[in-house]
This record gives sequence, structure tokens and C-alpha cells, in this order.
Amino acid sequence: MDLSYDGGPFNGWALQPGLRTVQGSLEEGLALIVRRPVRVTVAGRTDAGVHARGQVAHIDLSEAEWDGLPRGHEINPAAALLRRLRGALSRVLQDETGAIEVHDVGLAPDGFDARFSALWRRYSYRIADGPERWDPVLRRLTLWHKAELDEAAMNAGAATLLGLQDFRAYCKPREGATTIRELQRLEFVRGNDGVLLANVQADAFCHNMVRALVGSALRVGRAWKVRSGCTSVCSRGSGTPSPCLPRLTPWCLRKWPIPLTTNCLHGPS
Repeated sequence: MDLSYDGGPFNGWALQPGLRTVQGSLEEGLALIVRRPVRVTVAGRTDAGVHARGQVAHIDLSEAEWDGLPRGHEINPAAALLRRLRGALSRVLQDETGAIEVHDVGLAPDGFDARFSALWRRYSYRIADGPERWDPVLRRLTLWHKAELDEAAMNAGAATLLGLQDFRAYCKPREGATTIRELQRLEFVRGNDGVLLANVQADAFCHNMVRALVGSALRVGRAWKVRSGCTSVCSRGSGTPSPCLPRLTPWCLRKWPIPLTTNCLHGPS
């Protein structure tokens, strides 16, 4: 399944008892169709308030369930599931109808797994640095930063972090999980509207790694750190939080949610 969603109404992707989540809403809609619990596996889980475009997920259905999706109509099962799922999601989401859109479904090749077949994930941040760039229409998609940032310094520092290395200092390590990742892309580009677009791409991300990387770059951009500061933190590989990590306040992380794009290797529709 290829899907996108507005993360604003949800408490992240993953199931949480008593809370509305993207996974929970999808699984509730699918259960209405196949009349049993269905587990959805996703290429990359997102936190509360994070949007997604190009997200990829998979479910496991029996051959009988797949063939029965058209319910006797002259329509292929993929098209039937897509149409029925939109209706089911409308019933589940009610006043938030449209917050989740499934754009395409199809049979995956043998051995496909949305999580483990993913080649890379990419996050994109919009950063409006300075009140003159604050657009109220896009305030829920943009981080408002009071001071102008030096994108050249940010890109110089970011370039030193690319490649395969231990990002323990840039995440909240999970017990038993590796913190070695391949950071493929970390760049800051200013658009025609003056807003900075941060693109962060890796084979996979550790918990809070993207926010730590971007937060570190913000401090470099406002000259709170020398350009080599973030490099020294990464190479140290300590188990303590990075000193470049931004304060985890609603102002900088939640009030203006951040869009995510996840791309995944998957079979033809």
C-alpha cells in the first residue's frame, strides 16, 4: 500500500491504547473489510504530528480474502480494496476524513516486507528563520525560528556527518539496538520564498536521530557552535544526549509539525 497522511490528528503511527494513531485507524478500517484483526507493517514509523508522503506499508491476506475483495463485481481485487478502504477510513475517521489517503495497493513480490525491504527514508523540514518569512497559512507545516540562519555553515557541518558511522550521540539508544547508520543526505537549501528546506536521508534512523541532527545544525547556523562541534560529538559516540540536541519543547517540535517522506522498494501494483 502506498499512502500519505496528515499527522496532526494522530498520536504518531504506532498503536497506543486509548489514543488515535495512524496504524490504529488503518487497522480498524481494514478489519471492517476482511472482518478480522489485521496488522499493518510500515516502512518507517512516525511520531505525533509528523506528516507522511510516499509512505509504504503491507498487510498479509489469504488468497481467499484477496480474491473475495470484489464481492462478485467485475473489478480486480486491488481496485476493490482501494475503493472499499477509502469508504472504511471515512467511517473510522469521521470528522477527520481525508487525514489518511491510500493512493495505491497491489500484490507484493515474494519475500517483500515494507520495513526490511526499504532502501532509505527521507525527512524534510521547513524552517522559516525570521518573522518576515513566517506565513500563517503554512504555520502547521513550518518551524518558525526567530533568528536568521547561516545555511552555508549548516551545510559545512552537515557534510562531515555523512556516511556510515555510530550516531549514538545523536539519538536515544534503545536497549539491544544498534546505533550505526548510513547518513546519505543532510542538506539545507533555501527556496525562492526564503524558507530553508532541510533534507535528511539515511538507510534507517535511530530514535530521535533526525531531530537531534537538525537541532544540531540549527545551533551551528546561529553560531552557537563552531563548525566542527557536531563532528566531535558524533565521533565521540557517547551514550549521553548530544549537546547539540535542541530543547524538546512544544514550540520547536510539535506546534509546527514536520513532514516526512518515506520511499521503499516494492512490487508492481
